[in-house]
Amino acid sequence: MSDRPLKLLLIDQDPIFRLGLRVALEAITNLQVTGVVETDTAALQILAEIAQQNPNQVNLVVLEFGNGRSITSQQLGLQFCRQLRALYPNLPILLLSSVQEQGLLLAAKSVGINGYCPKGTPLPELVAAMQEVADGGSYWFQDTEAIIIPNSSLPIAPNPQRGPRVPHSPLPFFRLRNNLRLSGIAYIDATLAAVTAQLQVPGLPVLDRAILAGQRRELLAARWLINRLLVSSQERQEEGIPVADQPPLVPSLSSAIQQRQTVSPLLSPGTLQSELFASCVTKLQFSLRNITDIPLEIDIFREEKKRELLYLILQKLAEQLDELRTSQIEINQLYEVKFILLRDLWQVAITDFFGKFSRIKLGNQNIEIVNFLLQNTEVVQRDILNRIPLYCEFYSYLLFQTELNIDNTSYPVVSAEAKSQALMILENLLIQVANGVVQPLLNSLADVEAIKKNFYGRQLISTREIERFRNDLSWKYRLANYINEPKAVFESRYELFVITSRGIANTSVYAPRNQELGKLSNIPLVVTLLLEFSDAIAPRLKSLIAFLGSGIVFILTQVIGQGLGLIGRGILQGIGSVSLVEKNFKRNSDRSK
Repeated sequence: MSDRPLKLLLIDQDPIFRLGLRVALEAITNLQVTGVVETDTAALQILAEIAQQNPNQVNLVVLEFGNGRSITSQQLGLQFCRQLRALYPNLPILLLSSVQEQGLLLAAKSVGINGYCPKGTPLPELVAAMQEVADGGSYWFQDTEAIIIPNSSLPIAPNPQRGPRVPHSPLPFFRLRNNLRLSGIAYIDATLAAVTAQLQVPGLPVLDRAILAGQRRELLAARWLINRLLVSSQERQEEGIPVADQPPLVPSLSSAIQQRQTVSPLLSPGTLQSELFASCVTKLQFSLRNITDIPLEIDIFREEKKRELLYLILQKLAEQLDELRTSQIEINQLYEVKFILLRDLWQVAITDFFGKFSRIKLGNQNIEIVNFLLQNTEVVQRDILNRIPLYCEFYSYLLFQTELNIDNTSYPVVSAEAKSQALMILENLLIQVANGVVQPLLNSLADVEAIKKNFYGRQLISTREIERFRNDLSWKYRLANYINEPKAVFESRYELFVITSRGIANTSVYAPRNQELGKLSNIPLVVTLLLEFSDAIAPRLKSLIAFLGSGIVFILTQVIGQGLGLIGRGILQGIGSVSLVEKNFKRNSDRSK
């Protein structure tokens, strides 16, 4: 990457793609996402403001032709690029699109677009293309190879570790081989990260863990093999790839965990958040089926609607964290407004998910959905939002880089364990806020046909199934209020919902809850007392049952068993004596005859 900072403006209509790409790019050093917009109009407005303030705030535009599919959208995209080139002739443009038609790409070249990458390009290759275009060159990806036309006026900086390099144009076979290697390595690394993440899932069966560990070893060997076959010896020496004849020993799971425990240098808060959110975006691609025995409000939604809602909450959370940094809030103030933070996050999620001005017909009235749902603020905050655990510690971790104290251990900020724990807290936060978004809908608008058509899954559209679902949720709240939550408080643990490859699962972490324990009363207090009484009497009761059981076994085996044995022996002896008498009697009778 060039020493020149890369500052880009991203234009794309897909909110999920915008969020995922922004989070991935923000984790890269020397790269800054200046703005992310949805429409061409918004892009022109931002560029006009930047031109008046500081033109150096953007040195690259990355865009998609509208939705990338319709002919009209593509023509409008070409027209916008023509307008953009006329207004800002020196501003490089990179087309990051799902289209691959050669005719459209030639048209893009003709209107002044400097480069093209298809969506799905591996991130290292995409960043290289961005830097090439931003530096005045051209990058056109075609099938298996990219056509790179560097800016000849730019000097080639020598690498102090390698010595001066002579500019040369790589052969087509080299480009093809290098692209194949980069693509394969990127795919293997992505799969390896997914497998490693699955190995960290709590409660994983032993058989699944063994299979995943085997897959991890195979991926590491495959990565070594690709580097061995597709890179020459000189290239391996230049890039630092091992040249040994034998593949490196595949580390065991325990050694891999020890390697992850190595603490890296302190990251900036923005980088720490970007890494964490990027991991969360990756996990949101997994199945969102509820595999726990606890019903969730979002279970009534179709999977794509669940994913859309969770993405939206993640995006709003990122914006909220940015606002907190801008306001320069202090750590003690954070704990003072902690309940307001989740309430605001819930309100903005409802507003954007259902649409600020959306209306629905209820009886003879047309009501505004958002205003109608926001009337349940107090109920949702009491039943769901105020019960979300460890979110204040999570905010402090991202804003002030405080250590996470979970499971009776303080984890360093940038350690793998801290990131893993923070990711679990983040996933639980998203799921619970999503539950809060759906709860008022189920309370008041559950059986409205328009709602069922737009949001519900096929298996939960009949009135009977909806009522059964609502009854299950009611029992969940009763059990949580009177039994499960007091039990968790007494056991000093929190229940968390996490996203795994199989779906939404639940786990628990230890955290002190002594203050909550002192506030319990009525039925929850009785539950804790019963648990304490059970803990106190259980060992004695077990001893008594064991003693009585031993006595019963002794009586059955030593007393009754021996008695039965004597009786049986007597019967057998009696039968034998009778047989002997009869035999003698018969013998004497025969002699008398």
